[in-house]
Amino acid sequence: MTTYSKIIGTGSYLPPKRVNNHEIAAQLAAKDIETSDEWIVSRSGIQARHFVEDGVYTSDLAVEASKHALQAAGMQANDIDLIIVATSTPDHFGGFPSTACIVQQKLGITTGGAAFDVQAVCSGFVYAVSVADAFIKAGAYKNVLVIGAEVFSRILNFEDRTTCVLFGDGAGAIVMTASEEPGILATKLHADGRHSNILCVPGKVANGAIEGSAFLYMDGPAVFKLAVSVLEKVANEALQIAGIQASEIDWLVPHQANLRIMQSTAKKLGLPLEKMVVTVDQHGNTSAASIPLALDTAVRDGRIKPGQNVMMEGVGGGFTWGAVLARM
Repeated sequence: MTTYSKIIGTGSYLPPKRVNNHEIAAQLAAKDIETSDEWIVSRSGIQARHFVEDGVYTSDLAVEASKHALQAAGMQANDIDLIIVATSTPDHFGGFPSTACIVQQKLGITTGGAAFDVQAVCSGFVYAVSVADAFIKAGAYKNVLVIGAEVFSRILNFEDRTTCVLFGDGAGAIVMTASEEPGILATKLHADGRHSNILCVPGKVANGAIEGSAFLYMDGPAVFKLAVSVLEKVANEALQIAGIQASEIDWLVPHQANLRIMQSTAKKLGLPLEKMVVTVDQHGNTSAASIPLALDTAVRDGRIKPGQNVMMEGVGGGFTWGAVLARM
């Protein structure tokens, strides 16, 4: 009997503090940096984003999203035998202990299952789903909690309007389980380290101090150009692996970074924009959290239904990109 992996529960969480474009423009104006709601929306489609309060960490957001996903799956925390957290903003500088281990502890899981983080920036969630899919198909694990969670507000330079207006904080989670029915139909991952400098946090830790900048840096035009060129290709690669046509995609759930990139990808795939899930306008770019946040939103409002084909794809620093085609 062939074993497949299937998504059986979704969940998400946004910190309560919502910051609209007018508020962030006023914050920048106090530093003599000019921007506006119109400028932000015209370039990104973003109208608002959520920021954590002091003392709230990536694991806290991840735990809340996980609780919702577990409830949707009808599972208890101790049913989970593997946790994978995709994040670029782990609780601990240096990345250990992993945020996944902290989530395991906060969820009260005592069964000794594995837990680890995946770092592929905005592609992190599709990378993590691909890893979970492989583990389940190999018979290594049965019930996997996959989380994308970020607190990007802590690495933003609020004197750089080209980046600080784009990103937000949040978390999304799914429960994947072994199934006799096909769920994850195809995955495809890529990376090209030659472009590592166009989206990064260039600072390094040495002798207990940070060398260089600890703020996010992005070459916006270069990222835009590369993203547009690779997202259609990787989606078509996943379709070819699954043996289905783009017309059979019921929903496109892309990384929520920039509305123009998302619309371009949908058009290249021949999909009407009505088939694309959009949350970037209200959440901003939440990096690894953006796809599971959007997925959960569309599942809970009834758009995404059981049996439908969902294409999830992302592109991020590294440079990384990938796609997951799932039957819900």
